[in-house]
Amino acid sequence: MALAFVDDPGDPRIEGYLDVREKDLARAPRGGLFVLEGENVLRVLVALAAEGRPGEAPGAPLQSLYRPRSVLVSESRAAARRELLARVPDDIPVFVASQAVLDRIVGFHLHRGVLALAERGEPRDANALLARSEARATVVVAVGITNHDNMGGIFRNAAALGANAVLLDATSCDPLYRKAVRVSVGGALVVPFARAPLATLVDGLAAQGFDVVALSPRGAVEVSDLRLGPRRALVLGTEGEGLPEAWLERLRTARIDQEPSFDSLNVAVACGIALHALRRGVG
Repeated sequence: MALAFVDDPGDPRIEGYLDVREKDLARAPRGGLFVLEGENVLRVLVALAAEGRPGEAPGAPLQSLYRPRSVLVSESRAAARRELLARVPDDIPVFVASQAVLDRIVGFHLHRGVLALAERGEPRDANALLARSEARATVVVAVGITNHDNMGGIFRNAAALGANAVLLDATSCDPLYRKAVRVSVGGALVVPFARAPLATLVDGLAAQGFDVVALSPRGAVEVSDLRLGPRRALVLGTEGEGLPEAWLERLRTARIDQEPSFDSLNVAVACGIALHALRRGVG
């Protein structure tokens, strides 16, 4: 592991880290790169890089799209996490800066002290992703999820509770946005995802033999009473409005029983409860 010390925020080697928050707010493209934050996320990224990226032959496990390009850490984190940094591939530069210089680079106080840049890779095709699904598979479909905390929570649940993929409609936010990846604790790097219009996603799921269930407070059956086949898809709508009425009428629906006097559960919490029910062998 070779550490490269940076004492000038204008150093061209760390240009991708400049003014991180402003670039996040502007959703500015970074030439196919995205920013990650935090030790846990870096640990996941490094583990994925260590697996390599052989070809994706039919039936073979999907390989990670996300190759690290560089790492930027504070001096204190570099000293405390030498073991983690030693696992960064030898061809990936690890830049180290004092906390003061690091804060000037990113444009705010980065108390976590760890950032990385990684390649996005080519977006996956939703139908191709479904076609690769195993005989027993669980897929999460996110519709209109625009809050990055909720998106990160959905991916964290998906990774922890064994979902095979997350499908996003065209209106949902970017799972690789820095905050979403951080909240997911790296789950957004682990669970493969693809994006398409909702109609395309539902049609593709049906074509691949998935039982599709929409989660709603007005669902026809309690989620623990569902009886589904080995391939199942859970459709989640945005908080507040939920799924459009037309889709609730078209799809089979399920609910999570709760106190009638309370409005509803957070969508990420609801996702976790429903995935846990499916994981326990419902159907």
